[in-house]
Amino acid sequence: MTVQPRPAPGYAGDVTATEAWQILQERDDAVLVDVRTDAEWRYVGVPDLRPVGRQAALVEWVQYPSGQPNPRFLEQLAATGVTPGDGRPVVFLCRSGQRSIGAAQAATAAGYGPAYNVLEGFEGPTGPDGHRGHVGWRADGLPWVQP
Repeated sequence: MTVQPRPAPGYAGDVTATEAWQILQERDDAVLVDVRTDAEWRYVGVPDLRPVGRQAALVEWVQYPSGQPNPRFLEQLAATGVTPGDGRPVVFLCRSGQRSIGAAQAATAAGYGPAYNVLEGFEGPTGPDGHRGHVGWRADGLPWVQP
């Protein structure tokens, strides 16, 4: 893997969206896990991994609409086909790169990974104009679809 993740406590490191895409292109066994909510997937869009012959795994880190942690997160992660200790890179993505940190830490603690967090996520933080979308997966021009 040519990507050099930025060190982070409790998981393999942080990568930009473009670096995450590079991991997915270089490693046939790499998995992208979108940990946003069902509402975000439906109304904002999801990464389109068809160009690399895969689909993003959709596993909520927090549940919609309650905002409570998903108590079945690790069980649902396992259902995507990722196995603890298998050494497959697992790249976690959320809206702005915050929730995905917790997901990467939990996955690492459970033996998954190496686990990475996508800095700035799918849409990035709110910009000076009060809107998201200036940075992140979509702003980098990476493939995505609106279901």
